[in-house]
Amino acid sequence: MNHEQVINDTRDWVVKAVIGLNLCPFAKAVHVNERIRYVVSDATEPEQLLKDLARELLALNRADPEAVDTTLVIHPQVLTDFLDFNDFLGAADALVEELKLDGILQIADFHPDYQFDGSEQDDIANYSNRSPYPTLHLLREDSIARAVESMPDTAAIYENNLATLERLGHEGWAELGLKKPATP
Repeated sequence: MNHEQVINDTRDWVVKAVIGLNLCPFAKAVHVNERIRYVVSDATEPEQLLKDLARELLALNRADPEAVDTTLVIHPQVLTDFLDFNDFLGAADALVEELKLDGILQIADFHPDYQFDGSEQDDIANYSNRSPYPTLHLLREDSIARAVESMPDTAAIYENNLATLERLGHEGWAELGLKKPATP
């Protein structure tokens, strides 16, 4: 596994999809200011990933937010099945609590086969959370609160994402030239 390639694929997705399509209006500032830490986990088992996740949660908590505001933990060799990944999220959230970081840090989740509950696998809306590799996004609660304060209607983000992705469609997504998320 080439860590540099995994990070480049993920950074490309952040730039072209997350920022380029404005799927997260808060991502551009941390990207431009180089405050996103990209970490590739070599874990091949969920237990190893939990150890890597613990290390990264503690590191983000200790880091100066002006240097590292958020971390993407990319784990291409474990939890490649979306249902297994989804099941793991409970353990990830429990780890945040166990480390006494609840209310300080939280985890968002992205996966090549991401599927919202009740949606069809090929629903374009799922692409708002489809990344090149399984990824856990570690976020500071303070940063989220500041971002929410700066945007009057955060509920509109989801609706805007749906509209953007529906206009784009599968063909438009493919034209972004990203490492292709798994499709049905």
